Amino acid sequence: MSRIFPFAFVLLLAAGASACGGGNDSPTAPTVNVPFQITDVRVGTGTEATNGRRVTVNYSGWLYAAGAVDNKGSLFDSSLTAGRTPFVFLVGGNQVIAGWERGIIGMRIGGQRRLIIPPELGYGTAGSGPIPGNATLVFDIELLSVQ
Repeated sequence: MSRIFPFAFVLLLAAGASACGGGNDSPTAPTVNVPFQITDVRVGTGTEATNGRRVTVNYSGWLYAAGAVDNKGSLFDSSLTAGRTPFVFLVGGNQVIAGWERGIIGMRIGGQRRLIIPPELGYGTAGSGPIPGNATLVFDIELLSVQ
């Protein structure tokens, strides 16, 4: 990975930080009891993302909001923001939050998925950066390539 963006770096450290209880002064979000969900918005037809493969994705992440369209509350990060580039990581390499590890498996190039990730598969009780503790997250992820 030649360049890591601030939030992408948070994604890389999330698994370790939430497992260690990594301290954070962020406010705590109200716990929302929503199970992990995977929705294929568009099914891809290219190579499949599997453990041990390096993938390139575009993504946008929102805080879960029950009353919002597609449950998308406040946008907290996006690789589609001006000046940003797609995010690259190794599937199964513990470089991203557990919800991403589970949610990317089986995607094919050209596909787009919406993941709803409960706190225990995201940033846990500690939160991270703009993400408060106990936050349920919504991610739209498009798989661009698989190596």
